[in-house]
Amino acid sequence: MTTFSFSRGAAALALILVTALAGCGDAQKGQQAAAPPAPQVTVAKPEQKLVTDHDEYVGRFIALDFVEIRARVSGYLEKIHFQDGQIVKEGDPLFTIDPRPFQATLEQAKSALEQAKANLAYAESDLKRGESLRTGTTITQQALDQRLQASRVASAGVASQEAAVQQAELDLSFTELKAPISGRIGDRRVSVGNLVSGGSSGSSTLLATIASIDPIRFEFTMDEASYLRYLRMAGASASSAADRGMTLPVRLKLIDEKDYTHEGRIDFVDNAIDRSSGTIRGRALFTNSDSRLTPGMFGRIQIATSTPTAALLVPDAAIATEQVRKFVYVVNAENVATPKYVTPGQLIGNLRVVEGLDPGDQVIVNGLMRVRPGLKVAPQEAAPTTGSTPSTSSIRTN
Repeated sequence: MTTFSFSRGAAALALILVTALAGCGDAQKGQQAAAPPAPQVTVAKPEQKLVTDHDEYVGRFIALDFVEIRARVSGYLEKIHFQDGQIVKEGDPLFTIDPRPFQATLEQAKSALEQAKANLAYAESDLKRGESLRTGTTITQQALDQRLQASRVASAGVASQEAAVQQAELDLSFTELKAPISGRIGDRRVSVGNLVSGGSSGSSTLLATIASIDPIRFEFTMDEASYLRYLRMAGASASSAADRGMTLPVRLKLIDEKDYTHEGRIDFVDNAIDRSSGTIRGRALFTNSDSRLTPGMFGRIQIATSTPTAALLVPDAAIATEQVRKFVYVVNAENVATPKYVTPGQLIGNLRVVEGLDPGDQVIVNGLMRVRPGLKVAPQEAAPTTGSTPSTSSIRTN
C-alpha cells in the first residue's frame, strides 16, 4: 500500500515538471517572436559643393567722411534747419547765425572802397596834368614825383578796400552754414539764441557732426603671416597699389547675422606693421544703400584665400565621436549600419566639410541615438533640401 502511494506521488511530480518545462519553452518562443523591429533612421548622400578657404577677422565700421560743423564767425545762433539724426545732402542749409552785424560791416567796406576809388581817380588825373606840364618845364620833377606817389598810394588803397569787401562778404556767407558732405547728421550741440564763437582754431563752437553712410569702410587688423601670404598671392607687380594688390573677394556679416551676405572689396592696407601687436591695419569698402551699417558697429569679415574646390558636406549632427576620432554611420546594401571614420573640416551653415566619404554613401542623418555598429536599420531617404546642387561656399581657417 505504501509503495503504491509513493509511485503515484512520483508520477504526479514528474507531470508537474514536464508541464513547467513545456511552459518555459513556450515563453522563450514568445520572447523570440516579440523581438523589436529594426529602428527607423533617415539617410542622405553627402552634398557636393564648391568651397573656398578663407580667413576671418573682427573689425569695426568707420565713415568714409566725418566732418565737424563749427562756427567760422561769432554771433548769436538764429535758426536751425534740420532734425537731429536726419539724412542731409551736400549743400543743404544747417545753421544760420545772425547776419545783421556782418551785413553792416560789408556796407561799410563797400563805402570805403568807393571812397578809395574816388581818391585814385583824382590822383591819376592829377598825375596826367603834371605829366602834360612837364613838357613846358612848368612843373618841377619833385612835384611830379609827389603826384606819382599819391597815385600809387590811392591804387593801393583801392586794392586794400577791395580785400576788405571780399572779407566782409566771406564773413557774411559764413553766417549760413551748409552741409559740406552728404550723410547722417548727429544731434545739435547748441540751441537757438546761444552765442557761438567763431574762428579757424579748435576753440570755435562745435555745432554738429556729419558722417557719410554710403559707401562705408570696415577697418580690421591682420597678422603678419597672413599679410605675407596675401602679398605672395597678389604678386610683386601689384605691391605699389593702395590695396597691395589684395583684390580678393571679401564678405561680411553683422553680430546678429548667421550668413555672410554683404560683399565688398579691400581698398587700403597700412604702410607699417604695429610693433606691439605684430599686426597691420587693413580696410574694406562696402555699399550701404539701406543705411543699416553704422560707423562704430562691429562685424566679422571673410577674405578668400584660395580658388574654389569640390568637397563633400554632411549635417554636423550626423558626425559622432569615438574618443579622438570622428565617424558617421553608413548604411550598406543589407541595411546594416557601419561606422566610417572621417576627417571633419569647417562648418558652413549646418553642414560640415568631411574627408573620407564617397559621394554615393548613405549617411545616417537622423536617428543616430538608436543606432549601434552592425545593427540592421530601416532607412528612409531624407527629403531633398534647397541648395543641394553644387554651389560656392566658404570655410573658415582662423
